[in-house]
Amino acid sequence: MTDDPVARNRWLVLVAIRIATAMGAVFGLIVLARAPDTGMRVLGAAIVLSALYAMAVVPRGLTAKWRSK
Repeated sequence: MTDDPVARNRWLVLVAIRIATAMGAVFGLIVLARAPDTGMRVLGAAIVLSALYAMAVVPRGLTAKWRSK
């Protein structure tokens, strides 16, 4: 088991990552909605998809890394 401060800090990191990736997805949606041309729409869609991917993968990777220690 981990100490309480270590567990709290790890939880805060996971929450911060989830918030940051959610904000990235919202930013991508804004770019996608306000895009004047196709290139900007593609950029907005890419931002949304990469944020959703990061939202799914990064916390799992960190928990697996922390579990192995």
